[in-house]
Amino acid sequence: MNTKNYITPTGHQRLKDELLQLLDVDRPATVQIVHWAASNGDRSENGDYIYGKKRLREIDRRIRFLNQRLEFAHVLDPSTRESTNQVFFGATITYQNSQNEQRTIRIVGVDEVDVEHGDVSWISPIAKAMLKKSIGDEITLETPDGLETLEILDVQYL
Repeated sequence: MNTKNYITPTGHQRLKDELLQLLDVDRPATVQIVHWAASNGDRSENGDYIYGKKRLREIDRRIRFLNQRLEFAHVLDPSTRESTNQVFFGATITYQNSQNEQRTIRIVGVDEVDVEHGDVSWISPIAKAMLKKSIGDEITLETPDGLETLEILDVQYL
C-alpha cells in the first residue's frame, strides 16, 4: 500500500460498523438464501442461487477490502490537535475565492470523502495546496476553468 491510510475516528468507526454489518447480518442472511436456493434442485437455472452466490462474492470482496483498510488505518483525531492557524489533516477550513464566494471543507481520509458535505481527501488537489498553509495565506489552485486563487479565512479542528 503506497498511500498512508489516514482516517478520522469517525471514519474509522464507520468502516468498522460497515464491516460488522456485513459479517453479522448481510453475509449470514445471504448464506441462508444460497443454502435454501441450493436445496431447490437444479442450480444451473436457479436465479436465487445464482444471484445469491454473486451477492456473496460481492460481500466477501467488500469484507476483504474493509479488513485491509482497517489493518493499515492510521487514526488521527483532529480534536486533540492544539489550536493552530495552520492546515493539517482533519482541519475544517473556510476559504474565499476570487469572486468572494466562501466555502468550507474538511480534510479527511480517502475512505471518508463526501464532497456534498465538504469532506475532501487529504490527497486531493485542494487539500494538497492548503496543507501547511495558514489563515490569511493565498493559494493558487488549477481547476478545469483555469487557475483560481483562494484565501484561507479560518482553520478549526473540531
